[in-house]
Amino acid sequence: MTAGQVTDLLDRRLLFVTGKGGVGKSTTAAALALLSAVRGRRTLACEVDAKGDLADFFETSPPGFEPHKVSSNLWLMAMDTEASLREYLHLQLRLPSVARLGPLARIFDFVSTAAPGVREILTVGKLGWEVRERHYDLVVVDATSTGHIVGQLTAPQAINDLVHVGQIREQTGWLADLLADPVTTGLVVVTTPEEMPVKETIELVQKVGAETRIDVAAIVVNRVLPELFSGADEKIFERLTEPAMSDQLADAVRGPVGPVLEAARLAVTLRRTRAGHLDHLREPLDPSVPLLYVPYLFARGHGLRTTGQVADALSAELGY
Repeated sequence: MTAGQVTDLLDRRLLFVTGKGGVGKSTTAAALALLSAVRGRRTLACEVDAKGDLADFFETSPPGFEPHKVSSNLWLMAMDTEASLREYLHLQLRLPSVARLGPLARIFDFVSTAAPGVREILTVGKLGWEVRERHYDLVVVDATSTGHIVGQLTAPQAINDLVHVGQIREQTGWLADLLADPVTTGLVVVTTPEEMPVKETIELVQKVGAETRIDVAAIVVNRVLPELFSGADEKIFERLTEPAMSDQLADAVRGPVGPVLEAARLAVTLRRTRAGHLDHLREPLDPSVPLLYVPYLFARGHGLRTTGQVADALSAELGY
């Protein structure tokens, strides 16, 4: 899209949130869903990883395939490909609902192993169906990591290219179009201002641009350290570390000051290093892709309070 065509992040209807493991992907997905719900939009948050912990960010019970309400305007679910297949067969082929698929499930396992993309179709197809049927104003997906997200997003188009007629073509056709519509669908990439996450983010954005029709809606830079000290402050710290000054300061406060001054120096060094990684991140990106900064939250674990803090930070970045 050109700069004039940029759609507001939460005005879209389907957001996939991805990122390298450990950068705060699930935190960001939960925060975006919470922010959307607070703004009055009916929102579904979905985790696709069986090991996901999205429920922890809302302090609620583990989700199942059937969405359950977490708070006002906010629902939570977890993807289950077998349940998705069962629902598809019931809705599209009018087969009766059954507790388990039995032999059909075993056939499905065989087919999905032999034909890559089938499981991805059931995941993305379920989410796309929720969007198409307008059950929610926004679906936020805690998606797979950067190494797998392209395969998940391109599965509908890949099958669409192979199958040219019939019901499967019809299903993958509308789904591929929905994913390629930048007004409807967007990819949010989460990173941290560190060397490897930044490198993976740049590579992913380039790969998405080259191999997919998916719009990169935003890049969220998590754990950004605040600029605590100015250049003038740094000069003062350098003077205070001189032996004579350090001794006088220790006498004045009646205690060692070395660890405090070293901590200040470390804070300056970390900030400067991470700023360099941010500069490296900006260089190859399309200027129209917004960079959203989330400050480092010095908190243990995660929960609703942390989710709210990240949502507030994103809200400020988005100008809400």
